[in-house]
Amino acid sequence: MPWQNNIGRLIGKPVGVSFRNGTGTSGVLCGADRNTVYVTEYLYQDQFATKHYPANTIRDINSFPPCGRRQRPVRPNRPILY
Repeated sequence: MPWQNNIGRLIGKPVGVSFRNGTGTSGVLCGADRNTVYVTEYLYQDQFATKHYPANTIRDINSFPPCGRRQRPVRPNRPILY
């Protein structure tokens, strides 16, 4: 099913966007019209940017899966040093 059919239920949710050129991005889907998709992405520290992408460059848009109860945090065998 093309991503355009699901766009309405994805607005306001975290999504992954894959592009036709093989790259991708993730963020919160803020809106879409016939020609453009708007995604708010994290930049760094406390900064975010709403970016717009031409719809014809997008291969697919998928929502993030929920965190399941079966997923356990990965704990290293030794402390992580920064």
